Amino acid sequence: MIKTRGIRALASFLGMAALLTVSGCAEPATVIIRGGTIYDGSGAAPVAGDLVIQGDRVVAVGDARGWRAPVEIDATGMAVAPGFINMLSWATETLLEDPRGLSDIKQGVTLEVFGEGWSMGPITDAMRDEMIEQQGDIQFDVPWTTLGEYLEYLEARGVSPNVASFVGATTVRIHELGYENRPPTDEELERMKDLVRQGMREGALGVGSSLIYAPAFYADTPELVGLMEAAAEYGGMYISHMRSEGNQIIESVDELIHIARASGSPAEIYHLKQAGEANWDKLDQVIERVETARAEGLQITADMYTYTAGATGLDAAMPPWVQEGGYDAWANRLRDPATRRRVIAEMRTPTDAWENLMLLAGDPSRVLLVGFKADSLKHLTGMSLAAVAEERGMSPEDAAIDLVIKDGSRVGTVYFLMSEDNVRRQIQLPWMAFDSDAGAPAPEGVFLRSNPHPRAYGNFARLLGRYVRDEGLIPMEEAIHKLTGFPAQNLKLRERGLLRPGYFADVVVFDPAAVRDLATFEEPHQLAEGMRHVLVNGMHVLLDGEHTGATPGRVVRGPGWVGWQ
Repeated sequence: MIKTRGIRALASFLGMAALLTVSGCAEPATVIIRGGTIYDGSGAAPVAGDLVIQGDRVVAVGDARGWRAPVEIDATGMAVAPGFINMLSWATETLLEDPRGLSDIKQGVTLEVFGEGWSMGPITDAMRDEMIEQQGDIQFDVPWTTLGEYLEYLEARGVSPNVASFVGATTVRIHELGYENRPPTDEELERMKDLVRQGMREGALGVGSSLIYAPAFYADTPELVGLMEAAAEYGGMYISHMRSEGNQIIESVDELIHIARASGSPAEIYHLKQAGEANWDKLDQVIERVETARAEGLQITADMYTYTAGATGLDAAMPPWVQEGGYDAWANRLRDPATRRRVIAEMRTPTDAWENLMLLAGDPSRVLLVGFKADSLKHLTGMSLAAVAEERGMSPEDAAIDLVIKDGSRVGTVYFLMSEDNVRRQIQLPWMAFDSDAGAPAPEGVFLRSNPHPRAYGNFARLLGRYVRDEGLIPMEEAIHKLTGFPAQNLKLRERGLLRPGYFADVVVFDPAAVRDLATFEEPHQLAEGMRHVLVNGMHVLLDGEHTGATPGRVVRGPGWVGWQ
């Protein structure tokens, strides 16, 4: 329950604050959260108490006696915590369409972290043209060139959550090499490193890679070490969708650790999983390698989503060589009968040379088609590849190739790949953070034209409800630490991730008995429940469970930002 003279009165109240201070009166607060169970984000046991916010900062934790504010929240029976950090967000476009970030705000996410291989800058004129040409349901202008300009553009337009990004290793590669399958020359690599340095000075968090996809697949380890050496000059982190999460997962973990060691940088594994039933028992080896590296002194961490299915495209079921040159070259090759036969043969052949998610799923009935660009194919949304192939009287491989050609895109796809037992084990790892690997849509408008993975609406609520409250896998304070203070520390964020005086007031208030996810693969557009209040930089974006329309989100910058100097 809120006691308030009105949220709209808050602005005029803030305008009076300076006058009151000058005249010698006690400095007023703007929001007081009273009587909640406070989880400060450090992993420490919770304490009952109050939280006092003044402007965009926390000013007192524990006791609010003597403070007064125009907005007071009765948090009796509620958990009070720092806002959650989404370590892998694809809200880069959804926030341009709808700045509320509703699916994530309703789960308590106050920071969206972008940059899994692709980032929204730096781009060339040709890359801008391609970005516009490949737009699907969401249409937007591209007035920026650098990554920093994109983030500032979001902030200037207004967004509800804070935003941050890694520089995409794929993006800087395309910037200099296009989609060619070859190593960069020394001069090209140096230009790529300069682009990374520029991104770091603009506030990027480090370098992100996604090595199963063309053209990222074409990058060798020395190229990635070179990029990370540039980022490490500014304290950046390496974060990677590794070269394999399936048959070659152990070798891929070794590569990530090597890049961290060689560049002198921290490294994080994006959405750790063991893809394909034959690889489920490799989790023990992954844990052993990470923990050995950590014991050596390397900062190796991971993040994950709380589901047994991943989501990407049909490109992850086809060999990387056929995709060289970008989508148009890929589609043109697939139209050639001889090339098509070769691609189908390789799609059906088990291999360690590239990551074939169709084979790792085990059966085309475990491959769901969820995102089409062409209106003529949208009626297939939610069907399995097996069902579409049967309907068309062709093989699943033929159907996949036809869909890529006809849709003008890679086609959004969900693959069921992982073990529920491994999901539970990973949640308990002390070096694990969390991500949605999804946009931040709303169950309305243009977003209903495609089906996201349910993780877009439920990942964080699912952790707190199903795995923490219902199954008791980890204590609530540990889960909140993994959502807040832990990733903030790994990313070297300043004054974020904890409830401490002087820290930014990114705050969530939720009912631990009611928090839960509702989204399913059949009906993914369902908002999570249980989140009562969300404040971003001290301003309510969720009030009594309803979005206020406020857009106080800011760019959160990494350790190399020139503004720190």
